[in-house]
Amino acid sequence: MRPFRTLSRSAAALALAALAACGGDVPEPRVEVARAGVAKQLFGTKGRPAELPAAPYGEYSRGCLAGGEQLAETGSTWQAMRLSRNRNWAHPRTVDFVEDLSRRAAALPASNGLYVGDMSQPSGGPMLTGHASHQSGLDADVWLMPATLGLSRGERERISAVSMQRERGAYVNSRWSRFQHELVKAAAQDPRTARIFIFPGAKVQMCADETGDRSWLRKVRPWWGHHYHMHVRLSCPDDAPGCVPQDPPPPGDGCAAARDWVRNILSPPAPDPDAAPATPSAPSGSLRMADLPRACQAVLAR
Repeated sequence: MRPFRTLSRSAAALALAALAACGGDVPEPRVEVARAGVAKQLFGTKGRPAELPAAPYGEYSRGCLAGGEQLAETGSTWQAMRLSRNRNWAHPRTVDFVEDLSRRAAALPASNGLYVGDMSQPSGGPMLTGHASHQSGLDADVWLMPATLGLSRGERERISAVSMQRERGAYVNSRWSRFQHELVKAAAQDPRTARIFIFPGAKVQMCADETGDRSWLRKVRPWWGHHYHMHVRLSCPDDAPGCVPQDPPPPGDGCAAARDWVRNILSPPAPDPDAAPATPSAPSGSLRMADLPRACQAVLAR
């Protein structure tokens, strides 16, 4: 494990003083950031991490990141993809996780490691395009295709991830193999992982194929669209009181629920005329600074 980012003595003193002034867990902004500002515009154009101790603030879909660390563009067992997006930043815990997982992937047949997709912006927060989550530095997208390392920067922009689904996500296709199963399993067995999002057919296939310990399947949750990559979400670090955890997955391996997803894909149930209309949630693109934890103003100001 690498040490967290260290600050100069003067910067550390300022940070500690700010923490003390706000009760110990929220840094006070040195420059007031307009709380009415559109958060994605402010975070999406911030090209550097906040020079504060590493800390995730808020929720995965309503938060920010102090002291972000950049995943190296290339390692011995990984390559970061889509470098033009500048989204290969995360909490140091996430960077460590990705590097560890890449080494486990490189030990599997037919792969030299991992292609790593979006993590977070330098200071987290809402993105100009794409994800609603990935805001607190604890999310990472890992491509499901085996990696052949040595791609140029240009190739990393052009190459397409390979889909593993068929029948709208109800089943895996012929590209799915034991490699994907073992990759997801390795990520889920890591104690830092809170949950993994992947398309329903993959979860059902892994439920059918796993013959050993099945406890890791609980963390693997079916979700739409995740057929090119798996989305790994880490739990809040123990020393991060400003981080808001997601409720844990329900007890059990979740396989019956995944099979229900598949049945509903193949035979969608008729709409319930008596069901109350769903309450729409505010899209991440409309979040204002006032919607984020107050600490995020300090993150932007540093």
